[in-house]
Amino acid sequence: MKSHMRGFTLIELIVVIVILAILAATALPKFVDVGGDARKAVIQSVEGSMRSANSIIYAKAAAANKLGASGAISVNAATVNVEFGFAATVSPDLVAVMDLSPAADFTQDGTSIQHAKATTAANCEVEYAKATAATTPPTYTTTLTGC
Repeated sequence: MKSHMRGFTLIELIVVIVILAILAATALPKFVDVGGDARKAVIQSVEGSMRSANSIIYAKAAAANKLGASGAISVNAATVNVEFGFAATVSPDLVAVMDLSPAADFTQDGTSIQHAKATTAANCEVEYAKATAATTPPTYTTTLTGC
């Protein structure tokens, strides 16, 4: 009676391991900096959130007839200081309307929001320049070189 051996030879196993190693070596560089790309996307979405929040603030200020040089309005139970209808500062005014979650991932001051976990936080931010006149809306400058 003949007995049949079942299984793989050592050569077959080595060939499979080599093929898997080659595939891993070519795919690995694509996944190395996924965190940096994610932080860039987060900062870009923060800019969009800032713009949307400022649109809400402007609509509330217009409804309250507060489109002058300075004033205060209530948005979502928060008092927001406005200048020419837009948020006067990033923090606390604009941030009061935004939903930065998780809050620990961000640092903010009066003029910018930065990603706290970036390689260089100062180079992974959205900078806000408030409106300087009724005809000059605020500007948003996004820096993504240090994410």
